[in-house]
Amino acid sequence: MAAEKRDINEAEKSHGHVDGTDVIHDEALISEAKAATDAEQKLTLLQALKLYPKAIFWSMLLSSTLIMEGYDLALLGSLYASTEFNKKYGTFNPANGKWAVSAAWQSGLSNGARAGEIFGLILAGWVSDRYGYKMTTIGFLIMMILFVFVLFFAPNVQVLVVGEILCGIPWGAFQSVTPAYASEVAPTVLRPYLTTFINMCWVIGQFFAAAVNKGSVGRTDEWAYKIPFGIQWVWPVPILIGLIFAPESPWWHVRHGNREAAKASLLRLTSRNDPNFNADETIAMIEHTNELEKSMKEGLTYRDCFKGIDLRRTEIVVGIWLVQTLGGQNLMGYFAYFLTQAGMDASNSFSLSMGQYALGMVGTAGSWFLMSRVGRRTIHFSGLCCQLLILLIVGSLAFSGNNASIWAIGAMLIVFTFVYDFTVGPVTYSLISELSSTRLKAKTIVLARAAYNASNIFVNVMTNYQLSSTAWNWGAKTAYFWAGTCLLSAVWVFFRLPEPKGRTYAQLDMLFERRVPARDFAKTEIDPFSHGVGVDIKRASAEGKLDKELE
Repeated sequence: MAAEKRDINEAEKSHGHVDGTDVIHDEALISEAKAATDAEQKLTLLQALKLYPKAIFWSMLLSSTLIMEGYDLALLGSLYASTEFNKKYGTFNPANGKWAVSAAWQSGLSNGARAGEIFGLILAGWVSDRYGYKMTTIGFLIMMILFVFVLFFAPNVQVLVVGEILCGIPWGAFQSVTPAYASEVAPTVLRPYLTTFINMCWVIGQFFAAAVNKGSVGRTDEWAYKIPFGIQWVWPVPILIGLIFAPESPWWHVRHGNREAAKASLLRLTSRNDPNFNADETIAMIEHTNELEKSMKEGLTYRDCFKGIDLRRTEIVVGIWLVQTLGGQNLMGYFAYFLTQAGMDASNSFSLSMGQYALGMVGTAGSWFLMSRVGRRTIHFSGLCCQLLILLIVGSLAFSGNNASIWAIGAMLIVFTFVYDFTVGPVTYSLISELSSTRLKAKTIVLARAAYNASNIFVNVMTNYQLSSTAWNWGAKTAYFWAGTCLLSAVWVFFRLPEPKGRTYAQLDMLFERRVPARDFAKTEIDPFSHGVGVDIKRASAEGKLDKELE
């Protein structure tokens, strides 16, 4: 890893100047970068769709790798409601006359995948910096194809846990690569759509998991659970073939000092012969932003994520991901199991699961309309407040205990899914991509997602014990516990989450550098191309704060 750091630093030192001129102080390059920034911020959605159709396609293809993770994580929660799966991997409970996978092994299966994802995330952070997003994804897709064999042929629950750990490694890699790539290949106006499409891929995977389980739950042989596992071979092969022809991120090439490769990638991501697009100016903007961040801090290591202004950015991005686990969203993955534990028939629970995830897809698509008009911070905070209210209602319905209340709980959880996928779910991917610095983006996302998976280990253990009939058996009262954590999350978001809507990366860099409070981001004017910016940056880096007021 030390060799990797040296390679990148040497490349940047030898290319930190263009034609012998410092990028930060080269008036011609600053002029080009400013022209590109102005053009990008004036770009309408329709113009961006016409100019960047290839970038949209490649980003969506890369993001589709997360269909597999959404599929498997929802699959496990659903399989706990499958009789044949419980007979194969569970134990018989004489008290209720049913087969069931114990809460301890359920936690092992869910947390095995999370543990593998943490390792995959950390590994992908280094690999993607050295070899690029494209080659990293191709390598982990090959691993994915091989590891599914372990799940498919697992003879017992112990081997199944090993399979989940192994599959978690490539899933973790996909989690870090996809938002970074999506945020770098598209202009500001397209960033929220492409990054939130990642959430759509999760929901698509979850929908397929419910549909496959619905189709196989009636089987009375081993194929009741082998078919769902085997479906996971469907995704990697076509994605792998497509990615062979995908361009690398221009930002990655600039960070490695290869301007010509960056321009070639940019041209492959855009439509040709557009009279209003200047590739050289866009590359100048990328170079200016990269050099601006280099002047604020030199490092590219995980340690640098916890230094200076990047400590705040890391805290925010990590916090956004932790909110994903603490806002009650875990109950969505256990939807079918949750309802069967509440007394609903397994087949009906899978049918409702399909409705839940279909509504989730509608919600994610609706969020694209919402984000074009409302700030990310407002959407995220409002969504958490709505989730809190729904969780309180679900917990209260648990006291009724009749069949009508069970269906009402199911309906409220479907509404919860819609609210989550309309607000918190998709906007999270936009926020984590925009609020991390471009030079430390991959590593910041890795740290944040690793924290997310680590917290999910706690969340999964708690949920399994709360819902399992062999453990605490709280049933729908479980929602009260997660209402409490959702309230704490909403308080943190109100005070710490800034608004990045409509900002370029250079503008966000300056807002963080000047330590603008989170609630003032949206109304603060900033110009990263103004004279004296370099002086301000150096003073802020040396002293930790600026001596003068914002203009």
